[in-house]
Amino acid sequence: MDIQRPILVLLSFLLLTAGAAAQAPPGAEKPPPASKPAAKAKAKAPAPAKAPAVPAATPTPAATPAPPTVTVAPAPAPDDPNVDLVFGAYQRGQYKTAFDLATKRAENGDAKAMTMLGELYANALGVKRDYARAADWYKRAADAGDREAMFALAMLRLSGRGGPANREDAVKLLASSAKLGNPKAAYNLALLYLDGQTLPQDLKRAAELLRLAADAGNAEAQYALATFYKEGTGVDKDIDKAVRLLQAASLADNVDAEVEYAIALYNGTGTPKNQPAAVALLRKAARQNSPIAQNRLARVLMSGQGAPMDKIEGLKWHIVAKTAGRGDPMLDEALTDLSPEDRAKAEAAARKWLGTK
Repeated sequence: MDIQRPILVLLSFLLLTAGAAAQAPPGAEKPPPASKPAAKAKAKAPAPAKAPAVPAATPTPAATPAPPTVTVAPAPAPDDPNVDLVFGAYQRGQYKTAFDLATKRAENGDAKAMTMLGELYANALGVKRDYARAADWYKRAADAGDREAMFALAMLRLSGRGGPANREDAVKLLASSAKLGNPKAAYNLALLYLDGQTLPQDLKRAAELLRLAADAGNAEAQYALATFYKEGTGVDKDIDKAVRLLQAASLADNVDAEVEYAIALYNGTGTPKNQPAAVALLRKAARQNSPIAQNRLARVLMSGQGAPMDKIEGLKWHIVAKTAGRGDPMLDEALTDLSPEDRAKAEAAARKWLGTK
């Protein structure tokens, strides 16, 4: 069985959603082709931002995606025990304590403490949510050179929270934060170069920024850059590099990367073939509610190629995937061919997974 899933990306503002269709086991109907990416200017776009969201069979971009939530965990200065106390309280969920300690430090001009106050206000941690105050504290910290504050303030500027939306200011902040080595800033700046709306589309620059973020361990950037190498977008096409990046992102629990890497392992594309490992990854991604993985796993279990045949389990995953919009006529037919007893077992197993009666 040859499983394929060409990568397509739907980029809208700062939301990146990968989606694709995969070939079925031998004798199965070919699923409908994936829809074209939202911005197909000269080249295909790669897959979170966001954020990678779980892909559907034929992805449809949201009309207006929700603004990104600012979540910044400012790193404590290693030589400052007072800041360590602030960060430690934050990590333990003692947000009111973190707020009180950070306020004292911020009054003395500590940029990390200012960033912490911005984080607490932006996410209603220990205090009432107040984007205006969050933006104010982030700006103070950004002016003092804190790269996390620059990134967080840029995200607020892009979303129009805490003040009017200001993409020009956001771009400057992201560029400054990325220059100071913030991988999240580099990744989001790459998305803006890819989008071609806030900034002129520049695929090579986007690839450079993705590489910076990927090298720093950002899983979303690793997955997006893998897509660039797979399709030759902004870089020379290189399947081996693409698969290595997919492996790295997969190890960091990026669900889209898990699915793509599983397919590469299953087919032996850019890596030695290892079907048991591929099926294990598909199971993991299926349990993380990826409809693509659920559908691929269902086909594997129904065909018995790469894993022992288990029609009840396979059709359970088919039903689960179908509820998320991943239909499959071949598996629908297989479900009708099942005995009433086995069909009831598959449906019961699906309901248990979905938490329905």
